Amino acid sequence: MSGKKRSVVIVTLGCSKNVVDSEHLGAAFRNGGWQVFYDVEPRKDAVLILNTCGFIGDAKEESVNYILRAEDMRKRGFLSQLFVIGCLVQRYRQALSSEIPQVDGWYGVGEEEALLHTLGVVAPSGHFRLPSTPKHFAYLKIAEGCDRHCAFCAIPSIRGHFRSETQERLLREANELAAGGVKELILVAQELTYYGHDRAERGALVRLLEALARVDGIQWIRLHYAYPHDFPPELIEWMAQEPKACHYLDIPVQHINDAVLSSMRRSHNRAQTIELIERLRTRIPDVALRSTLIVGYPTEGEKEFRELLEFVQWARFEHLGAFTYSEEEGTYAAQHLHDCVPQAEKQHRYDELMRIQQGIASEVRRLRVGATIPVLVEAKMGDNLFVGRTQYDSPEIDGEFHLTTEGKELAVGDMVQARVTDVLDYDLQGQLL
Repeated sequence: MSGKKRSVVIVTLGCSKNVVDSEHLGAAFRNGGWQVFYDVEPRKDAVLILNTCGFIGDAKEESVNYILRAEDMRKRGFLSQLFVIGCLVQRYRQALSSEIPQVDGWYGVGEEEALLHTLGVVAPSGHFRLPSTPKHFAYLKIAEGCDRHCAFCAIPSIRGHFRSETQERLLREANELAAGGVKELILVAQELTYYGHDRAERGALVRLLEALARVDGIQWIRLHYAYPHDFPPELIEWMAQEPKACHYLDIPVQHINDAVLSSMRRSHNRAQTIELIERLRTRIPDVALRSTLIVGYPTEGEKEFRELLEFVQWARFEHLGAFTYSEEEGTYAAQHLHDCVPQAEKQHRYDELMRIQQGIASEVRRLRVGATIPVLVEAKMGDNLFVGRTQYDSPEIDGEFHLTTEGKELAVGDMVQARVTDVLDYDLQGQLL
């Protein structure tokens, strides 16, 4: 034996919650003496671990295609072993293992320790994360699973019941990340606003946020995936008053028509949604709201879709994602509703919705021209030109800030003041002050 370190390549597909899971695995391998690489082409002697998504059709197709490509690479000797983990395995383990028996192991949600055991690695007791994101930001997953059981969603059957992580562990993790240079914490879960409810701890989310704001080095705290029903008013007050709170909130409303929302088994209705948005915009006038909508749901006709478009024009979301409805086996909608909207009509509705939203996003961004705002520097693009983000934009899914500096050098992770001078599609342009 040469004593050469073994190498593992961890490739993550899907959401930011999967990113956190992969980073916990990465920490275990590094503590075990392995070389760890993220999201790169595997080396000949490397073990490849593919962390999959199984949420909707496009994500499942991406995961399956990557498995097939990786298995072909394994056959040709470009990697030593292939293991597949995560949501896709949780849903389709038996079918996948029958169709692709050459994969060395299949591990579902929560089976990371079994995978580590297979490879002779002991899960660490103290070191939590080996970040795969750029040094200046990191995701903090505060809970696992979901209790909502929306009609279209398979997450509860994949990830299980809602389980809050302890504040003690989250604070240790946040302090570790901050010590490594993280300045922005992005809190993620299937539903942030339910944090602590599984342990009958009302107000636990705000108490956690208050504690995280006291972590040295953290300058921004961003919130993703806040369910609109029973939204805690104290959370709005925390966002309005805490200097480290990004004035940014991701609230997936999915639809606005009451009949569609009821059919989706959502707990909120039109009036509650509008009232929440009004409260947020009144208390935090510069808040940037992100949301998600589904078009082409089985009970959405032309009238319901037009109501959705009118709502989008009223709400003026700074950021909006949309999906065409896809029937997911095992969900309430798949079992009780007929997927009656033709795919061509779904796509037509999606295109019309996003055309309207593109105009809204441009108009909203143009309102920031002339303002002076903090910018977190993310990369150097050329002489006197850097790219960063404002508190109003989340990494990888929202816009950027193109920053000219007139010769002043900046480092990735610097927080600087800049004046907005122009808008380019979904991005801002500006000058360093």
